[in-house]
This record gives sequence, C-alpha cells and structure tokens, in this order.
Amino acid sequence: MSRIAVLGGAESGVGAAVLAKVKGFDIFLSDNGKIKQEYRDILDRWEIPYEEGGHTEELILSADEVIKSPGIPYSVPIVKKLEAQGTHVISEIEFAARYDTAKKICITGSNGKTTTTSLIYYLLQQAGLNVGLGGNIGKSYALQVATEHHDYYVLEISSFQLDGCFDFRPDIAIITNITPDHLDRYDYNLENYVKSKFRIIRNLGPDDCFIFDSDDAVTIGHLDKIITQAKMLPYSQEKEVEQGAYVQDRKIVMKYKEDESEIYLNELALGGKHNLYNSMAAALAAKAAGIGSGVIRNSLKTFQPIEHRLEPVLSIKDVLYINDSKATNVDAAWYALDCQTRPVVWIVGGTDKGNDYSVLNELVRQKVRKIVCLGVDNRKIHEAFEGIVGAENIVDTRSAEECVKTCASLANPGDVVLLSPCCASFDLFTCYEDRGERFKDAVRNL
Repeated sequence: MSRIAVLGGAESGVGAAVLAKVKGFDIFLSDNGKIKQEYRDILDRWEIPYEEGGHTEELILSADEVIKSPGIPYSVPIVKKLEAQGTHVISEIEFAARYDTAKKICITGSNGKTTTTSLIYYLLQQAGLNVGLGGNIGKSYALQVATEHHDYYVLEISSFQLDGCFDFRPDIAIITNITPDHLDRYDYNLENYVKSKFRIIRNLGPDDCFIFDSDDAVTIGHLDKIITQAKMLPYSQEKEVEQGAYVQDRKIVMKYKEDESEIYLNELALGGKHNLYNSMAAALAAKAAGIGSGVIRNSLKTFQPIEHRLEPVLSIKDVLYINDSKATNVDAAWYALDCQTRPVVWIVGGTDKGNDYSVLNELVRQKVRKIVCLGVDNRKIHEAFEGIVGAENIVDTRSAEECVKTCASLANPGDVVLLSPCCASFDLFTCYEDRGERFKDAVRNL
C-alpha cells in the first residue's frame, strides 16, 4: 500500500486526506499549527491519523508522495527536505483530478477569478447541469471527488495551487488577467508569478479551450512564449476578435464556432469595467460548455454579486459603506476606486505583498478625501500617499471596530467608506472573509 502524507489541516489538506483514505492509501496528516475543530471532526470521522503543532519528520519524509496545502510555501524546511530527497510534492488539485472524470472549467488570474468562477457556476446551474464548485472557493475539490458525483466542476485555482500541478488538465482554462501579486512568494519576480499562472494551460489538447483577456498586456506578452494546441478564445473591450467576445455599440458580441450572439450591457447584473471582463469570460466558458445564448443572457441578468467583492453593506447618515475585503492587491483596489462616483474615505492596509502603490496615485488624487489604515505596519501607505492627500488625512487603526468608528467620524454626507485594502489580511485577521465580516459587523453596530 502506498503511503501519502498531507501537509496542512484546513479545507484543502483535509479534503485530500479523505480522498486518499477512500482510495485505499496509508494516510497521515500533519499541521505545524492548530487544526480547527471542524476539520479535526472530519479527520476523526474518517479515522485518519493526524498531528498538529509541529511535524514529525520521519512520518512525512517516509511518504511515497506528499500533498501540500497551498498556503505552505516551498521554502519551508520540511518541503525543502522532501524535494531534496526526490519525494513528489503535489497540490490537492493535482491529486483529486486523478480520480475525477468530470468536465473541468478552471479559472485563475490576479483579479476577478472569484466573481468569474461564481458566474460560471451559476450559469451551469441555470442550465440544469450537475455541477460542483471548488478549488480556492467553496468546498474542497478533493472532498467532493471523494464523497459526491458531478458531471462538471468549476474550479477557482490560485497560483499556489498551480505550483503543485503537473499532469492536471482542464477542459476549459481561463486566465482573467495578471498583475503583480504574491510577489513575496515568487522572489519578487513578476516573471515567476506569470509562469505559475500559465501552468493552467500546460496540458491542454486540441479539444480544449483557453479563454483570456486580450487587453491584458502581461497575458498577451507571455503568449508568444508558450505553445498550446487549445482553441484560443480572447475577450476584449478595446477591439474586435474573430472568435471570442468583444464590446461594440454598448453590447457584448460573442462568437463561438459558427454561432454569434449579443448581450446588451445595460442588461448585465454586474456593473463596472472589471465586471464586464468577468461577464465576457463567464459567457464564453458557458458557450464552450454547450449552453444556449438564452440561458447565458438570462443568467448574466439575474446573478447576484458575491460577498466581500464591492458588496454594499449599509447607508448610514447618507454615507455608504462598501465591503471589498477580497481586494488583496493593488489592481483590485484600482478597479474598486475607479468605479466610485462619490468622495471616498478609503480603508487600506494589511500584510503587504510587494505592492507598488504608484499606479493608484491619480485615482487617489481624484477620488480619495481621507485614508484610514487598517494594519500593523502602515509605513508604505503613508510614504505612498501623504504627498497626495496630506499626512493629516491618513489615520492608523488596529481593529475593524476602531477603523469603522474612525471612518464614521471622518466621513461627510454623500461620501462612500470603501474597504478595499490592497493587502492580505493575516496581520490582524485570519483571512479576507474574517476581515470583511468584522467590517460589516462594525458598520451594523454604529
């Protein structure tokens, strides 16, 4: 019996461990930190041995293969030892796909991937298909493969997950865009990050589809460095394409094989330039999956915005509070600021990922009245924006409650308080969802 060790005891790792157990492997899970009770309960139910609070090296280094959770960098000592001795270290996505015959629509990118993934999942549901949602969103892909059956999966896949993929092959692959993000995990080298994203298309065949933003300079700049047999389906707001989707006369024109259809922009449920890209990507994926134009059009009309992404919370004393906690990089915050039509009290900060804030300068100059920092170390934010809004208009806070109360004292009627942090959340919160929930709770308690 082959032996598998899993590193990480959260959603991804526990799902992989259950699938390994179902497939008859000798399985052991190890987490260097504390495992949440909900995951310990799953491990106990499936009688999977595990440890927490440290790694027993002999139990890990003796495994035939190791499944690593995406949050664990390759630079940690135990992973470096595994690689040095030639042990294959893979992701949950790679492992689960070995046992899955469903069609897979897989989405990666720096921004928009959660919205695009959710849109595609909704489209397939509306078409009456048996579809699962997983990857970096929803339930563990591996756990679903172990315990459920779906004909389709829609998977949001991060660069960290792709780093552990080797033979994994989607049927439809999407790169929403590529902007500098997570550079702290890629030696502060954008090219390393780009190569990671493009791993999603490395095994595509002639019957598969690659959907991408042809307005994104980084994506287009890398296309001439790769070879793929897949059908190329670009989408654009700037130019017409022969196959794919583009904007013309206030409508999306979509061309796939011999079919051509149109969707008027004023019919779309999601507003903003960034969401227009997301809608085109989702519509193309649905079309490539065989879904009719009528279902696509109606779904794009009725889709509801996702939590933590430009999510209106409340309007209090004519001040609108918006939760955009999912905006963990500069480009996502750029989109959030760009679509604001009211003066902004901007909440920014957290764990910096090698951000270059200069691309926001003009938007901050035009739209932002006050900046409220929500983070442990806000020096880079002060350095970036004191010369634009003035040092007296930047305030530091250390909790969601303090932050929201400060914003309420600074905001004028007609302003918007925008949580769009540009940064990861791990200095003060467990994750971006935790940050968003605490922000919303603080607003409701004003």
